[in-house]
Amino acid sequence: MPTPATTMKVTPDDENEVHDVLAFSDPGQCQVTPVLQLPPYIALAITDRLRELVQSAHRSPAATTPDGDGITRAQTFEEGDVYMLAAPYDQYEADRYLMDFYDVVDRDICSRMHLHTGLRFVRMMTGPDTRIRVSSLAPIRITHVDGVTTYTPDTFEDDHPDVPAGHHRTRYNLVVPPNSWADMQVPRGVSHQFNAHGPHAVIDSVHPEESIETFRERMTGFKMMAQTIFLADEQPAADSCRLY
Repeated sequence: MPTPATTMKVTPDDENEVHDVLAFSDPGQCQVTPVLQLPPYIALAITDRLRELVQSAHRSPAATTPDGDGITRAQTFEEGDVYMLAAPYDQYEADRYLMDFYDVVDRDICSRMHLHTGLRFVRMMTGPDTRIRVSSLAPIRITHVDGVTTYTPDTFEDDHPDVPAGHHRTRYNLVVPPNSWADMQVPRGVSHQFNAHGPHAVIDSVHPEESIETFRERMTGFKMMAQTIFLADEQPAADSCRLY
């Protein structure tokens, strides 16, 4: 059994556990690697086909009910609809998800700042007229390799809106531009927040510790949202993650 020092959840199966944002301290930093930029028609074809795959899964009885291992492949997260492409099994602890992002402007609501009980690898993909705002309470590092890196994403800082009145925390932001791919390494326990502006946004995410987390956090079953810890009580309005 894991010791209390190795766990992060207070209540292992809670899918909406909220920690005090003022008491929280990031144990590390996210790293973003710009990958490539595509012609709009190619970016549109890729993002739309991946989004269609996710939505097909959400219409499939086989994907929306638990399989023999108790895993439901089609799930809904705060940022969008998800389909588990590859599930973990006894000899392989990682899994892989596709997420069809909600459009912040269309829904008029943002996702919350959160952290995970295990590390993540995320590929963010945008199509035409679509950007993804990535935020953290720790500065986001950007990979740049001379002669290889093809673009540099815009960055800016603002005041994190989800703190008690009279308090202040800096939020660090990065913007994935239209028709672009960017990879993000998210260490275990590091704060992050994704919000898509526009209709053509997809995340391809690999979770190398998924099964390990289930045991480490003493969860009773395989539930992805139970591996998330939020730093705000409720989802804020779109103004809190607006892009101009």
